[in-house]
Amino acid sequence: MKRCTSRLGICAALVLCAVTAGAVAPATLRVLLITGGHDFEAEPFLEVFRAASGITVTHARHEGTTATAYERANPASYDVVVLYDMPKDVTPSQQASFVEIFRRGTGLVALHHAIVSAQGWADYERIIGGRYPEAAGKSGVVTAEVGYAHGVDVPVTVAVRNHPVAAGVGDFTIRDEIYWGFRVGADVTPLLTTTHPKSGKPLGWVRTEGRSRVVYLQLGHDRFAYENANFRQLVAQSIRWASGR
Repeated sequence: MKRCTSRLGICAALVLCAVTAGAVAPATLRVLLITGGHDFEAEPFLEVFRAASGITVTHARHEGTTATAYERANPASYDVVVLYDMPKDVTPSQQASFVEIFRRGTGLVALHHAIVSAQGWADYERIIGGRYPEAAGKSGVVTAEVGYAHGVDVPVTVAVRNHPVAAGVGDFTIRDEIYWGFRVGADVTPLLTTTHPKSGKPLGWVRTEGRSRVVYLQLGHDRFAYENANFRQLVAQSIRWASGR
């Protein structure tokens, strides 16, 4: 009887360990990272994702001037899509592949220059919650109304501290690129802003599209931003929140 009781105790302990391990070890998130259409420092940028725990990343690149990765990579088959791309155009078939993610509930995180993408596709602006308009259809034009500046020390204020994307992140300063003159949708919830007089505002927001959670972060131009611990935390937490888990 004692031996039987002992065996039962061991079995119960093993079951408890298995249940506990399952409770504290969430499944790895499958992330599709899409780039192309804009140069960037690849290795330090990719390190942002290598350093994030609990995700596996597949990197897809657009070829040419259209969003070819939207078709080749099957975005809807992932838990989260991260856009760090800037395709000039998106064909109807590429649009159809992309919008499928919102029927499935795949999360979307758009970073930095992704706000400039697909100037001719009106739905894209609604989806990510904003648009940096190219002046007269020409990229790289800086005016008093619309433009950008590199290497700026940007004070970042966390406007909603209890949101999971910004949880544990205090106000900070980051050396980055600023944009001004970009449009922001009326249905976004701003999370980050700045007191910089030239920069547009807000610097980050969330919204929903179909069954999906969407995050946009304006930060993230080069290695000075990539290596900033606050930026890395925001990206990782954006991915986790967008996944819906």
